[in-house]
Amino acid sequence: MKKRKLRDIEVSEIGMGCMAFSHGYGQIPPEEYSVEAIRGAYAAGCTFFDTAEVYSPNLSGIGHNEKIVGKALEDVRNDVVLATKLFLRVLPGAGVYQSVRRHLTDSMKRLRTDRVDLYYLHRVGTVPVEDVAEAMGRLIDEGLIRGWGLSQVDTDVIDRAQRVTPLAAVQNIYSMVERDSEARVIPYCMEHGIGFVPFSPIASGLLSGKITAETKFEKNDDVRNWVPQLSRENIAGNQPIVDLLRDFAEKKNATPAQISLAWMLHKYPNVVPIPGSKNKGRILENLGAAEVTLTDAEFAELETSLNGLKVYGHRGLGGF
Repeated sequence: MKKRKLRDIEVSEIGMGCMAFSHGYGQIPPEEYSVEAIRGAYAAGCTFFDTAEVYSPNLSGIGHNEKIVGKALEDVRNDVVLATKLFLRVLPGAGVYQSVRRHLTDSMKRLRTDRVDLYYLHRVGTVPVEDVAEAMGRLIDEGLIRGWGLSQVDTDVIDRAQRVTPLAAVQNIYSMVERDSEARVIPYCMEHGIGFVPFSPIASGLLSGKITAETKFEKNDDVRNWVPQLSRENIAGNQPIVDLLRDFAEKKNATPAQISLAWMLHKYPNVVPIPGSKNKGRILENLGAAEVTLTDAEFAELETSLNGLKVYGHRGLGGF
């Protein structure tokens, strides 16, 4: 698979979001299945794996997903890029740096590693982002992390952080039906050498073409019950977008999901999507988008058609 850079961190141009093995999409698979799926993604050329300390069943614990990722990739640790995220709570009697370092140390143990390549602040909270940036800079200097990032942020926050310690990546929601970041965030990132890492790039499965108004999601711990584009009314409203992807997929001998990923790879050189799934076949399908190349004419046709279609439902940067 081709490579891209998140500042100076080289990764496969499509990464893998690992959350679904622990949370968010109903019943989780057995651990051994998840480990095999992650290893299968690596064998298929993926070198960029994304997790977080809070990814656990029903968000009821800490570290479930990190432990799976660490087990799966321990033997190839030097050949992959590990990204994880912290929800920062300043510890009693400690400062921001000490608290961030404690979170990182715990994550490294679960990931079976002595450093994290890309360390994100999962969401900006009450701690000033400048203080977090200063702490991340110290961790970079110590060799404990290679780069740091922010998630679900707009340019005002990015700029405040960037002025203290340059960012390696921004991870925001982004897909054909969630394009807020095109206005300011992606251009800012391109100008400042920051990688842009879209999560939910297939819109929780909507753009795969496999979800219909009749699709029933699991009742327990399935975020798709709350994703705006996946209400019955909005699935129907967004059908023209899915139909557009199907038309292109037939012409390119690809799948709708692959076309949606190829579209963003063609559009921006600093974009590295991290589609997530708990299904081995779907994971390999998503990674296969790296083999789908749109010509400039095909991209222009797709972009023009997409711009003429209304999107129903919106999560936005303030969403989950």
